[in-house]
Amino acid sequence: MNIQGVRNTNTLEANNLILEEVEIREAMFYEKLEGKVVHCFLCNHHCRIAEGKRGICGVRENIEGTLYSLVYGKLIASAVDPIEKKPLFHFLPGSRAYSIATVGCNFRCLNCQNYDISQMPKPHEPVLGDEVSPEEIIEAAKSYNCESIAYTYTEPTIFFEYAYETAKLAKKEGIKNVFVSNGYISEEALKTIAPYLDANNIDLKSFSDDFYRKVCGARLDPVLETIRLHKELGIWIEITTLVIPSLNDSEENFRKIAEFIKNLDDGIPWHVTRFHPAYRLIDLPPTPVSILDKAKNIGLEDGLKFVYQGNVPGEGENTYCPNCGKLLIQRHGYEVKLNKITGSKCPYCGVHISGVWATST
Repeated sequence: MNIQGVRNTNTLEANNLILEEVEIREAMFYEKLEGKVVHCFLCNHHCRIAEGKRGICGVRENIEGTLYSLVYGKLIASAVDPIEKKPLFHFLPGSRAYSIATVGCNFRCLNCQNYDISQMPKPHEPVLGDEVSPEEIIEAAKSYNCESIAYTYTEPTIFFEYAYETAKLAKKEGIKNVFVSNGYISEEALKTIAPYLDANNIDLKSFSDDFYRKVCGARLDPVLETIRLHKELGIWIEITTLVIPSLNDSEENFRKIAEFIKNLDDGIPWHVTRFHPAYRLIDLPPTPVSILDKAKNIGLEDGLKFVYQGNVPGEGENTYCPNCGKLLIQRHGYEVKLNKITGSKCPYCGVHISGVWATST
C-alpha cells in the first residue's frame, strides 16, 4: 500500500540546520524483519536496511521499520530529447521523448557522466528535486508532442514508484514508456511494470564480473538475467556498452558480449559507445575510434545484424539492411536525416527489420 503525505523532518546537527519537510511515500517491494530492519528487493542488491538508514541507492529510507521512497514526485531533471539520444535506434526513429529523472542510483560507476545527480543523496541530508506530479509529467509530454516518456539520466529503478504511476497514466494517453537502465531491477519489479514498459536501453558494461564489482559496485549475472527477462516479456531492448580504454576494450570482452546478444536475438541492436573522461576516471583517454571499429566488426562477424557506434557522429550511426546492405536510416548525431523503412520491412528486399517502427502497434 502506498502512503502519500507522510512527513519527515531530519536534523543535520553538524551544521545546526533544520531540513525542510519533504513528502515521502511507502516503498513497494520490501518486507519487514525483526528489530525494525527491512529487506528491500526492488533491485538485485537486496539491501537489508536498519532503522534510520538508507539503501545503496540513497533514496529509500527505513523510518521506524517502514521503508519509504524519498524521491516520489521529486523531479531533478527533465528535457525533451530525440529518442536517438537514449540511445534507441529501432524504436520510433525521429520521435521525441520527454526525459525525466530523480536523484540517486544503485550503482557507483567510476565513469558516471551524471554523477552530480546520481550520487547526490547523502545520509541524513535532504533529497532535492522539484515537486512534479505524474499528471504534470503527462501534460508536459503532451505539450511538447512527445511520443514517449524516457526514465533516464539516473537509474529509473530507484524511483520505481514514481515511474510506475507515471507509466500507467502515459499508457492511457497513448504515450509510450522507455527506460534507460543498468539492468539491476529485480524480477518482481520488472514483471510489475512490464505491461506499461515499451522499451529499455540496457547497459551491458562488460562481460567481466570483476569489472562490475570494481567499476560499478555491482555484479554481472543479475544484469544478464534482467536482459533475458526483458526479451521473454516482450519488451523491446537495445544494448549499450561504453568502451573504456584498458578496462573493457579487449577483443575477448567484445566477443563475449556479441555472443550473448546473438544467442538471445541477433536482431537486438548493440551500441558500442565512446568513453570520455569523467568523474573518477578523468586520467583515462577518450576511446580511440579504431577500438570502436574493432568492436563493431567483431559484432557483425559474430552474427549481430545491427551494431552502432555512439558518441562518434557519422557512418557508424546508420542502419543498413542486414540482407541486401542498402541504407535504411541515415543519422548524424541525434538527428534522423533519412528513413526508408516501410512498416517493419526493408523497401528494397522486403526482409523484416526488428524494432518498433512508426506504423507498428
